[in-house]
Amino acid sequence: KRPTRRRASRWSTASDAPAGKHGQLPGALPLMRLLGAIFAGGTSRRFGGDKALATLHDKPLIQHVIDRLAPQVETLVICGRDWPPYPNLVDRPAPGLGPLGALCAALDHAAAHRFDAVLTSGCDLPYLPEDLAGRLSGDGARVAAGQPLLGFWPAKLVRRLEMHLAAGEDRRMSTWLTIAAARTIDFGPIINVNRREDLAALE
Repeated sequence: KRPTRRRASRWSTASDAPAGKHGQLPGALPLMRLLGAIFAGGTSRRFGGDKALATLHDKPLIQHVIDRLAPQVETLVICGRDWPPYPNLVDRPAPGLGPLGALCAALDHAAAHRFDAVLTSGCDLPYLPEDLAGRLSGDGARVAAGQPLLGFWPAKLVRRLEMHLAAGEDRRMSTWLTIAAARTIDFGPIINVNRREDLAALE
C-alpha cells in the first residue's frame, strides 16, 4: 500500500486558523489531528449498481466526496474499497458489519496513528458541507441531522464500539448514536444519492 498522504498544519494556535481547517474550532487548543474516512463498501441495492463509481459531471461520486472532505482533514482513508493512493480499511472486528464495521475500522486506525478523531462520510454525498469539520468538531460525537454517516467521532470511542459489535448486538446506526451520546447538528438539506433517479436529478 502507498503511504498515507499527510499535510502539515499551518497553525500552532486556534486563533491563527479559520473555522473548519482540519476540523479545528476557534478557541480549541491544541490543534486537533483529524482523520477523514469515506464509507464505500456498501451493496448499493437501491441504486442497482456500484454507486461509488457512478459519475456526476464526468467524475465518480466517491471522488466528489474526496474532493470536499480532503481539505477539511489531515489525511483520508477509504473503508471497503481500493482507491489509491488512500489506504483501504476492512471492517472491524469482522467483515460484513455495515457502516458500524467501517466506523470501527476508521476509529481503530485513528487511535493507532494518534489521531484525535475521525470525520466520516458515505460515498454518495457529492455536495457534503465544506464546513463539516468546523461545525461538527467538539468534545464528543456529533452527526449531521438526517445524515448520520456525516459524523465526528473521537478516537477514544473505538473500544466501546468494538465491544458493542463483538457482542453481536443491534448494528443499527441509531442504536450506536444513543450509546455514543452523539449530538445532532442541523445543516439543512444535504443531498445524497440513493437511487439512479437521484443522480439524474443532479445532472
